[in-house]
Amino acid sequence: MTPDTLLLVVDMQAKLLPHIDGGAAVLKNCATLVKAADLLDIPVLFTEQNPRGLGPTSEALTGERRHSVIEKDTFDATLSAKFVAALPSKKTTLLVAGCEAHVCVLLTVIGLRRLGYAVELIADAIGSRAPENKATALARAQCEHAFPVATETVIFRWLESCRHPQFRSALALIK
Repeated sequence: MTPDTLLLVVDMQAKLLPHIDGGAAVLKNCATLVKAADLLDIPVLFTEQNPRGLGPTSEALTGERRHSVIEKDTFDATLSAKFVAALPSKKTTLLVAGCEAHVCVLLTVIGLRRLGYAVELIADAIGSRAPENKATALARAQCEHAFPVATETVIFRWLESCRHPQFRSALALIK
């Protein structure tokens, strides 16, 4: 049985990504996470910061499945009533990826913790324009008890065992 989690992908918008330090790797890891979530029936929720200005979520992430997308103007997504209404039960662990780590990602993580959610920050699937801002975001998130994990850790957590029927398919995503 797959753990009760939701993948939250924050503001992975095409116009923003070229400005992100290591943006190609962040996009690749986010895409891998979304594909694995789809394969394992893990819910995915996207946010888009001011999509009229920054455009939509990168097409590399949208995939074949139709995921919920919440448009927002606030940097902390939890200040948006539509976002809060889209959140699952507080028994669900929220696994967070996206950009920018030190602004929308971090402020949303702090807001989610304030609302009582267990949050894990996928360290290799977040990015900022400057690497020191990403490092600061990771450190601050840990102060909020939102601990860092890696993309592969998340996928293996979802699988739970090499006996999972989708093990080989999921493994192919990370090789």
